[in-house]
Amino acid sequence: RELFMHLQRLSFNFYDRMEAGRIMSRMTGDVNALNDFLTSGIVSTASDLFVLVGIVLLMFALNWKLALATMIVGPIIGLVTHLYRTRSRNLYREVRWQNSMVTAYLAENISGVRAVQAFSRENLNQDRFDGVNRENLRRLIRATTFSAGFGPIITFISTVATVLVVWFGGMLVLNGEMTLGSLWAFLAYVGRFFEPISDLSARYNSMQAAMAGGERVYALMDTPVAVQDREDAYQLGEISGSVKFNDVVFEYVPDRPVLRGISLEATPGEVIALVGHTGAGKSSIINILLRFYDIKDGSITIDGHDIRAVTMASLRRQVGLVLQEPFLFSGTIRDNIRYGKLEANDDEVMAAARAVNLHDFIVGLPLGYDTEVNERGASLSQGQKQLISFARALIADPRILILDEATASVDTATEKLIQYGLDTLMRGRTSFVIAHRLSTIKAASQILVMRQGLIIERGTHDELLTQEGYYYNLYRMQFREGGANDDHAPVDAPSSVSLPHA
Repeated sequence: RELFMHLQRLSFNFYDRMEAGRIMSRMTGDVNALNDFLTSGIVSTASDLFVLVGIVLLMFALNWKLALATMIVGPIIGLVTHLYRTRSRNLYREVRWQNSMVTAYLAENISGVRAVQAFSRENLNQDRFDGVNRENLRRLIRATTFSAGFGPIITFISTVATVLVVWFGGMLVLNGEMTLGSLWAFLAYVGRFFEPISDLSARYNSMQAAMAGGERVYALMDTPVAVQDREDAYQLGEISGSVKFNDVVFEYVPDRPVLRGISLEATPGEVIALVGHTGAGKSSIINILLRFYDIKDGSITIDGHDIRAVTMASLRRQVGLVLQEPFLFSGTIRDNIRYGKLEANDDEVMAAARAVNLHDFIVGLPLGYDTEVNERGASLSQGQKQLISFARALIADPRILILDEATASVDTATEKLIQYGLDTLMRGRTSFVIAHRLSTIKAASQILVMRQGLIIERGTHDELLTQEGYYYNLYRMQFREGGANDDHAPVDAPSSVSLPHA
């Protein structure tokens, strides 16, 4: 439970570098290995240690000289255990790491099964999976084989110790310091003494696997949360939706800024469109506005409040996000719309659906709002999933709205269907639109043209055309590609578009 909660709090920079399959491996394989040892192995181990201590006390009570002779093997067993533990732990670390690679590759190919089958890459992927799996098996065999030698060595030491006790005990009997019956009883205790040690050695493999898995689990638990609330953070109350970036510098990787000196201001109700080629920094502006990442320099304020000074939960309650690839959770359509406002009643859910022209489609389904969408909304079309994400954002009633190429994956007919819903969604809200089609930005209050982390032009659609700059060249190129009706021509600027000559 604590591990899951920690994963929910970890910042995006962690997920940028960690594959989902490797995280799943730690959540399942490593946790299970640790759980198996804690639930059964640790009880048996404690029982063996208790028996061991009792036997030692009885041996000293019977004959302290023979007991000390038996204990001589203790340092030897300790040294062997130490050497095996160090090497075995490293080998099982490799096994757990390679197992996470298998899980990551499996998860990736299951998620991308459509692309795999579309390109007929089943055989190629099978070969690659076999290679990863063979390496996993090789490391497992190596770790198991090495650890398997621990038991026989302990048995050998135990046998040598028993022979020494028989020899030394025989000398004590011959010298009259001990009776034959006492020696016989002591030898029985010696046999019982090495039984728990043998049992411990038999559980050595599972113990080392659990220790290696536990290290990985606790390493995950110890991963710091890069973006978190300050100790003196306060709740962001009701806002009007004024947003200001002041000379913002941001970088995902140190010393490689992706946003350089960004300054912009959006008044309540304005629509700000972001235009530029892939990698220009459009999505980065959205990421830092939601405080998925912290900026390096500058400041971002909402209604005069620095977003780093308020709690992240209260900040994100004021911001609605609609992505190009909407994510739907397993459950009903009703549940997915209500995800934006968990306490919403059925009337509010249906009102949100009507506002984005989704209600008629839903009630036409056999189960209506109780229709299961399956994992990631697999039973719905892209346009239907996007409409649900619009309704989910609308029911949350945010003062700031972010549309990250929200209509890019929607066909022209579906876009016309949802355009009214989009207008309803943005009405009275400060909206940031990462532009993909001209139909979503021509009426924008401001269009910010980005290139290489800088805002190189800003203004309305008509103002930018008048300037005959970068945006003008982009518009002309799209007009030629899109034909006379340029409303649905893509706006993402290819990196080959050049700035006009002075």
